[in-house]
Amino acid sequence: MTNSLALYLGAAILAALLCDYFLADMAYALFLAKKLAELTEYIAFWR
Repeated sequence: MTNSLALYLGAAILAALLCDYFLADMAYALFLAKKLAELTEYIAFWR
């Protein structure tokens, strides 16, 4: 991954989080965090 690609990806993630914060009070980010935690538990179970 090049530095410019990493910067664009980081800026896109930051912009998505800011939009979520201002428009939906972080509801979507919280949903994704909960699903990621469930996925990690599921993967740890199959380990």
